[in-house]
Amino acid sequence: MIRFSTLRKTALSFPEVTEEPHFEKTSFRINKKIFASYDKQQHRACIKLSEIDQSVFSTYDKRIIFPVPNAWGKQGWTFIDMKLVPKEMFEDALKTAYCEVAPKKFAALIQKNT
Repeated sequence: MIRFSTLRKTALSFPEVTEEPHFEKTSFRINKKIFASYDKQQHRACIKLSEIDQSVFSTYDKRIIFPVPNAWGKQGWTFIDMKLVPKEMFEDALKTAYCEVAPKKFAALIQKNT
């Protein structure tokens, strides 16, 4: 199980990330653009992926990582069940979401360290 503290620590370790409220959720942003949010009631993250990355991550297990079931999902928004996702996969998906939204100069810093 991934705790919210792990999501927060990982997200805030990326360059220029801020944590801000987003309605009843917590969001993580780069240049005011959300790349991840957290729903405390569902213990679920929602991340922004490219269509291809969403497809790749969702093939792991559609009960754990799956597109948001509406037009948002078609734009790459993807749910992650934090009760079931393996830690390494969660961190990889979060990093991928950051790199999808971040300016190239910041994404390059993250990609260089892996």
